[in-house]
Amino acid sequence: MSLPPTLSKFLSRYAMAVDSFMRDHVRGMPETLYKAGMHLVRAGGKRLRPAIVMLFARALGGVEAEYQAIPLAAAVELFHNFTLIHDDIIDRDEYRRGVPTTHVVYGEPMAIVAGDLLHAEAFRAIYRALDYGLEADVAARALELLAWAAKRVSEGQALDMMFESTWDVTARDYLDMIYLKTGALIEASAAMGALVASGDESYIEAARQYGRLVGVAFQIRDDYLGVYGDPSKTGKPVYSDLRRGKKTILVLYALEHLPSEKAERLKSLIGREGASEEELEEAAALIRESGAPKYAMDLAMEMARNAASILDELPIEDSRAAEALRELASFVVEREK
Repeated sequence: MSLPPTLSKFLSRYAMAVDSFMRDHVRGMPETLYKAGMHLVRAGGKRLRPAIVMLFARALGGVEAEYQAIPLAAAVELFHNFTLIHDDIIDRDEYRRGVPTTHVVYGEPMAIVAGDLLHAEAFRAIYRALDYGLEADVAARALELLAWAAKRVSEGQALDMMFESTWDVTARDYLDMIYLKTGALIEASAAMGALVASGDESYIEAARQYGRLVGVAFQIRDDYLGVYGDPSKTGKPVYSDLRRGKKTILVLYALEHLPSEKAERLKSLIGREGASEEELEEAAALIRESGAPKYAMDLAMEMARNAASILDELPIEDSRAAEALRELASFVVEREK
C-alpha cells in the first residue's frame, strides 16, 4: 500500500523538520561514534512515531503546538533508533531499511555505545523543547513519558527474548509483550503530542488509547511481514523470526488450531538456527494452513478501526491532521514494509 495522500504530505514535512533537528543537535566527537549513531537514521525509515507526536499536537492545538512538538518528535525518533541498534545486535540481524545494520558496519562494541548515545540524545532533545517555547512543566511531563516508555520497552524486549526459549506462551502473553515492546513508545508519542496541545487529562488519555491500539496493530503487521513480506520491500530477511523461534501471534494461533501432528511438526521446524530455507517455507505454509495470517490481520484491522474512532470524540482544531491520524491507523496494518 502506498502512503495515503494527506498522511504522505505530513510525513514528508515532518521528516524534514525532525531530520533537520537531529542533524543540528546530534553532533560531537569522536566522529565515528556519531556516524554509527546516525547510520540507521540516515538510511531512512517511515518516521511514524515522530509524525504521531506532531499530528496530535496539530490536531488538538494547531500550528503553534505542532512547532513546539518538534523536539519531542525528534526525541521519540532518536529513542526508537537506539532500540533498533540494540535489537539488531540481540537478534543478529544483518540488514535493516535495506542497508547493513549498525553493528555490521561499525562492529558490535561501537554499535552498543552508539545506541547509548542516541538514548542520551533523546532525553536531551526534550530539554531543548524549552527553546521552542514549551513550558518547563510540560517538558518535565514529556521527560516522564519518555522514561516510562523506555522502561516498558526494556520489559517487552526481555519478555521477547525469554519467550524464544519456551513454548509456555499464550496469545495474551504475546499481546502484552508487543504492547510493551512496541506499543508503549507509540502510546507515549501520541500522549506527548496531546500534552503539548492541551493539559486536559481526558485528551491525553484518549491519545494514549489511540497509541496503544496503533502500536499493537503495527507490531502484528510487522510479525506478518516477517513471514510473508517481500524482503525487497521490507529491507529485512524473511523467516528470521521463525529461525529464532519468535512466539508471534501467527505461531501461537497455528499451534492452537493445527491438528496435533502438524502442530508438533511446526514446533520442530522453528527456533533452529540451522533450519534450511525449505524447512522454514514448510513452517510458513503450515501457519498459513491454520488460518493464522487472516486471524492476525483481522485483529490488527479491528484495532486500527477502534483507534481511528477515538478521534471522533476529541475536540479537533485541525481536521487535516486528524484525517492524517485516521489514515495512519489504516496504513500501519496495510503497509508492505
